[in-house]
Formats: sequence, structure tokens, C-alpha cells
Amino acid sequence: MQDRIVFPTIVATLCTAIVAVTSQAQVIDKKVLSLAAAKQIAAAAEADAKAKNARVVIAVVDDGGNLLVLQRLDDTQVASVEVAMGKARTAAIFRRPSREFEEQVKNGRIAALALPGATPLQGGIPIVFDNKVIGAIGVSGESPAQDEEIAIAGANAAKEFAVEVMGTPPAKVSYFSKQQVTDAFAKGAVLFNGSDKYMVHTSRRDQAGIAEVHTKDADIIYVQDGSATFVTGGTVVDPKPTDPNEIRGKEITGGETRTITKGDVIIVPAGTPHWFKDVPAPMTYYVVKAR
Repeated sequence: MQDRIVFPTIVATLCTAIVAVTSQAQVIDKKVLSLAAAKQIAAAAEADAKAKNARVVIAVVDDGGNLLVLQRLDDTQVASVEVAMGKARTAAIFRRPSREFEEQVKNGRIAALALPGATPLQGGIPIVFDNKVIGAIGVSGESPAQDEEIAIAGANAAKEFAVEVMGTPPAKVSYFSKQQVTDAFAKGAVLFNGSDKYMVHTSRRDQAGIAEVHTKDADIIYVQDGSATFVTGGTVVDPKPTDPNEIRGKEITGGETRTITKGDVIIVPAGTPHWFKDVPAPMTYYVVKAR
């Protein structure tokens, strides 16, 4: 009798486990185009349209072709509203530019007109993130080529998004203990270099330096200890490229000279010559390089 009770219990447990495993296998992670991201895409397209003096309708949809944002610029024909939405939906659900369907029709494939949900007109562009189509943008109102140019400008904005806008987890937090910072200052070192947007240097200087120009990086300097005579602007004497986007020279003529000391902050924009002209005693300072 006991065996008869135990056996059904085991079967039930196995069935539950199988269902659980099967359910997990059927669930996948998916990037979703948020409303905030859709608004940024539409804004980028609008900026491009205004630069071209174009009067257009801009539609941004999710990966299922559902409308997220619709903008009709002033004095744009009302008829372009439905057309822009159709172009966007086509690019989203077929995962390709709507222009491809227009080209098929031009090349004699009339059957393309019968595809459900397809608007075979140029101006719809997929929005791609992490090699996946997460939505699309459609533009209508001007010439087909110009509509597509504006749509591409909007879609390209997705490449510039911070990862959190797309729902991807933020980057790992970096922590440096007091001892690590002290050790870094003792020799002068790069404390953090894990981003293409910024770096953090724990710098040490015992004497005057040479003139520097960073063509892409701004230097945000905080003096941790000591002082220096610091020159900004002016002209670099005998400038020579030393690395990509980096120029060095013997000294600076002209420019603005100031004394920077403990607790001071100075921001040197990208492309601005700067020079530690005189360092009377050892000096330590943070430099955040922002690109």
C-alpha cells in the first residue's frame, strides 16, 4: 500500500520539475525600446529635419510596430501622419528598411504590395541595439531620399544612448581604498581607465613639466596637496605629436598664468594648451580626463 502512495508522489514531483525546466527554457531576456529612448530618437530626427528645413512627420515604434512617439513638425501635411507610421511599422516587423519593399515593387515584384503590414515606401529604418532590432523610426513629408536621411539620423541616436536607457544593467562600480589611493599618489599612476569616456589619474609632480595639448580630452584637475605655477592657453613652442590626439612642446608663450594650490580645481577644455611651469615642492593632484 505504501508503494502505491509513494510512486504517484514521485511521478508528480518529476512532472513538476520537468514543467519548471521547460518554462525556464522558453523564457529569454529581451531588450525593449523605452519611451525615454524613443523620445531621444525622435528628437535627433527632429533636429536633423530642422537643419534641412524639412517639414515631416516622425513616428517611432517598438519592435512590434506599436506607436511610442509621433511628432508632426509645423506646417507638415496631415496625410504624412499615417504614412510615417506605416513606414516605421514596416521597418520594425520586417526587420529591414522600408525602402527594400519599394525597390522590390520598382523591380517588378508586384506581389510585395500584398505583404500584410508592409508600406513599400522609403523612409522607415530599424532601430538596432546589441545587434537586435528593438523598434523603428518612420519619416514622411519630403522626398523619399530626404525622409530616409532624417530617419537614419534618428536611428543613429540609439548608438549614443547610455546603457541604462535601454534597460541594460549599469557598469560595475569601481572602488579604491584609502591605501590604494595613497600608494597610487606615491608614484603617480592611472587610478581608473575602464571607460572610453573618462579616466582618473592620481598624479604626482616633483618638477616643472612640458607643454601639453589633449585634442579630445578635457582635464579636470583637483589639487590634493602642494602648489604649482600653471599656464593655460597661449601658443605651444615647438609642438610635436606624441600619441594619437596628444601634442607636446617645450613651453608656452602667452597664455594665462596662475598659482594653483591645495583644494583648487581647474578645468582645462580639450584643445587648450597647458603647462606646469614651476613646481616648488612635490605636488599631488587628481586628474579626471573627460572625452
